[in-house]
Amino acid sequence: MRFPSQPASRCLALASHLRHPPFNQLPFLSRNFSLLPANMGSSPPPGLPLKSLPKSWTLPSLLPPDPLYPTPLSSHHTPRDEITPRQVRGGLFTYVRPEPQSNYELLAISPAAFQTLNLSLSEATTPEFAETVVGNKLWDFDETDDQNRNYPWSQNYGGFQFGSWAGQLGDGRVISLFETTNHQTGKRYEVQLKGAGMTPYSRFADGKAVLRSSIREFIVSEALHGLHIPTTRALALTLLPGERVRRERIEPGAIVVRFAETWIRLGNFDLLRARGERANLRILADVVAEHVYNGWERLPGRLEEGEREPKTGVKKEGVEGPKGEEQNRYARLYRAIVRRNAATVARWQAYGFMNGVLNTDNTSVFGLSMDFGPYAFMDVFDPSYTPNHDDHMLRYSYRNQPTIIWWNLVRLGEALGEMMGIGDKIDDAEYIEKGVVGEEMEKEMVGRAEKVIEQAGEEYKSVFLGEYKRLMSERLGLKGVKEDDFDGLFSPLLDAMEALQLDFNLFFRRLSSVRLADLETEAGRTEQAKVFFYHDGLNETSGDDLEKVADWLAFWKERIVEDWGEGKDEERIQAMKAVNPNFTPRGWIMDELIRRVEKEGERDVLKRAVHMATYPFEDSWHGKEFDGVVYEGDAEEEKRWTGDVPRAGRAMQCSCSS
Repeated sequence: MRFPSQPASRCLALASHLRHPPFNQLPFLSRNFSLLPANMGSSPPPGLPLKSLPKSWTLPSLLPPDPLYPTPLSSHHTPRDEITPRQVRGGLFTYVRPEPQSNYELLAISPAAFQTLNLSLSEATTPEFAETVVGNKLWDFDETDDQNRNYPWSQNYGGFQFGSWAGQLGDGRVISLFETTNHQTGKRYEVQLKGAGMTPYSRFADGKAVLRSSIREFIVSEALHGLHIPTTRALALTLLPGERVRRERIEPGAIVVRFAETWIRLGNFDLLRARGERANLRILADVVAEHVYNGWERLPGRLEEGEREPKTGVKKEGVEGPKGEEQNRYARLYRAIVRRNAATVARWQAYGFMNGVLNTDNTSVFGLSMDFGPYAFMDVFDPSYTPNHDDHMLRYSYRNQPTIIWWNLVRLGEALGEMMGIGDKIDDAEYIEKGVVGEEMEKEMVGRAEKVIEQAGEEYKSVFLGEYKRLMSERLGLKGVKEDDFDGLFSPLLDAMEALQLDFNLFFRRLSSVRLADLETEAGRTEQAKVFFYHDGLNETSGDDLEKVADWLAFWKERIVEDWGEGKDEERIQAMKAVNPNFTPRGWIMDELIRRVEKEGERDVLKRAVHMATYPFEDSWHGKEFDGVVYEGDAEEEKRWTGDVPRAGRAMQCSCSS
């Protein structure tokens, strides 16, 4: 995994620019299926009713709005079909309501997402919930009060797409409804609809989302959460039977309810830098530090020589470091964003997840996995694999993900560069008003900012490698990381996986069940090696192939004994199964889900898929008790979805079209 250095001239260019069932005959909830888990019992589920869920509109209250619609009323009194795409300057968001829906069917919910929001599961069957998740209900808005700011909004941002500046992008089909805070956890989430209609940021598109991509996003959001990978979430999926959406073919429309601690992306900063909106850049950075990271004092302080973990608690006005290398609060904010993204991409690599389109507008300031288009989980291990069939240069391949996220973060460094580089003059009135004045001041600023970005690059590598090694050690059943594990255990395994075309996630899961007694002899190791190959009868596994795996198993056994000692199989197996998923939503499974829901009219299959995604580490699901409820699954389906990947379903690719 490469982390190319950026030449100074490129690292900080601080210039001012730089044919289906008849869906339309399906009334809401007409299908004979249940959204809720069976056997819930008579006691009401925990959580609040939707009307009691605490709601806020903090983000739009802090950021400058679209000048054309400076208040909710100015947008609300505009005919909905007159809110169309245009360039929005001077504003970081636009007040805009979802397009009304008259025909819809709630297909699925995520019980785990309900729990995260502290929302009662029983709400899923209420008309009020159904009206909310398609955007028909506006909460706490009073159109007689011109001071009321409780209104939906869409964000304005830009981005670099496939390495080229794309200009204004923004929420072209996404509208945020409100924020809600779970007072049990103290976390605030922004709840939004994807596929809710046209906004000023729709560009040449229609503001709609298709059922196909909506199913994919709904499932993977909860799957990544189940794998403990930082991610945006999905609450509900609704079909719009009357919507016929033109993509590569005519498809049914849908709306996904998503939520996250923030939906601010690196692209928000990119656009402001490109337009030279210095004041708004500072406002946005302040909002991210104070309301996403919960305060300046929570940001990482400067790393001193030999330190691995930064301290926190540095005051907002604090400036650290020697002359020429001073780090002010915006440098600390940048490093916080760098560190969170490094840890997240390490988790992607450890679990074989590929986003497919890692543009800067798809990269979160909070290190969340987001905006799922042509994503995939690795099956046959191939570092050059990309799930995006439009990515001919393999820019967003598995191998390149750490490098690309760093490339995106350098673009963020360019956007924040002036504020980072000005050092201890950040609050000087003259600087705030006039910016950088004079060649000497500019030279000092550029040098200081480049130093911050350079040091952040080293920090990115350190955090990434530390987290990656930790996760790989856990997946291999080790209790800790030794210095030579990377070269002695990890790399030889990945080399063998690539050469022998082994399944990445199935390997770790099957390794979890291997008992050390079965590896005592060469014959035993060779026999165990067979379980790691696909058994499709199409390719005979050679003796040399088995020997490569068997030799690696011998080294692995020694390393396991070193950490665990003898006679600890049961304890180790349990620990390994807790980190090695039995289920991941492979591309072929997603295609099957889409076919069964869209063309064959099934509904319960979605509930089963999201349940397995929520609890990915189980040996089986059908007939087991989860949260006090006996789950009724499909044992045969579970066996297929967790077994060998069908030959036609390996290394699948799909388009960005959604």
